[in-house]
Amino acid sequence: MFDEKLWRNFDLWLLFIMLAISIYGLVVLSSATSNFSADPWFYVKRQAIWIAAGLIGLFLVISIDYSNFSRLYKYIYIGNLALLALVLFIGRETAGSQRWIDLRFFDLQPSEFAKLAIIITLAKFLEQKEGEMDQVKNLFLAFLHVAIPMALIFLQPDLGTSLVFLAILYGMLFLGGAKVKHLFVSIAAGIAAVPFLWNFLKPYQQMRLVIFLNPEQDPLQYGYQLIQSVIAIGSGRIWGAGLYEGTQNIYDFLPAQHTDFIFSVLGEELGFAGAVVLLVLYLLLVYRILKISSMAKDTFGLLVCIGVASMLVFQVLVNIGMTISIMPVTGLPLPFMSYGGSSFLVNMLSIGLVLNVGMRREKIMF
Repeated sequence: MFDEKLWRNFDLWLLFIMLAISIYGLVVLSSATSNFSADPWFYVKRQAIWIAAGLIGLFLVISIDYSNFSRLYKYIYIGNLALLALVLFIGRETAGSQRWIDLRFFDLQPSEFAKLAIIITLAKFLEQKEGEMDQVKNLFLAFLHVAIPMALIFLQPDLGTSLVFLAILYGMLFLGGAKVKHLFVSIAAGIAAVPFLWNFLKPYQQMRLVIFLNPEQDPLQYGYQLIQSVIAIGSGRIWGAGLYEGTQNIYDFLPAQHTDFIFSVLGEELGFAGAVVLLVLYLLLVYRILKISSMAKDTFGLLVCIGVASMLVFQVLVNIGMTISIMPVTGLPLPFMSYGGSSFLVNMLSIGLVLNVGMRREKIMF
């Protein structure tokens, strides 16, 4: 199936680190759902299936030369927009958001797959404009390239995923040749536009942004999650209360403990030590991705790796920041830890794309 030389370039460390985080997440998930009355192992079994499905998807991705994705970028971009538009018409609505398409056996979340689509298509755009990204016109086109799918996601509404697009955009622009001065000007313009954009946010989104500054303003509703999360993590101290022993988790004080707030469960039960282990694993994961990017044979491959690294770093920082109340609640999952089919699968496919770039680099390591 693969040339022997390709396997010599396969980054086993990246695969092992990703699997280590996934298994770590599976263990914490088993504790987070241990008090669920119906079937405590339901989510664990489903997540194990997603790990297996993700690995199959990963190996399918690495079996295709990544340059083929570059050639198909127009179809990927158009297909991505079509899927994001479709969810606004036939998507299933949950808790005020319309983000999922019911496929009977699987709830598809197009906004998750849009992250990978944007990484691929933006990398192609920046490769085509290589050496010309210091021009304001091309910088505007790059922003427009991301703004269209970002707007469709914002309409769902999904503010958290929209912000991930900005992290991907700025990370790739920085390495894609854009002037730092232009990037800072665009950030300043974005900050200046916040009062105007504020009126487009749903009331609950506005409250989430306000309440994180002082959760005690509304301790029984909007501030409840943050307060309980901080209590959980703080009570864990150095070594934690022990797996399956967290009171915030067991007595159901912590909402969304198996998805958005799974780090709170980890902090309470495994303490500072358990959190450090996870952060070190994330650091090693990003390091391996950046190492592969430095050896990429072309600009497209390099930018794809940078896009994946930017996406993962942003989601980790925002999710963990959210649980310790230094970031507003955005609903972003913790990569490879939080329960979720679409997000987990996309993260796996993203790592597969990075491995693909590494396998097909010019220099063969003997």
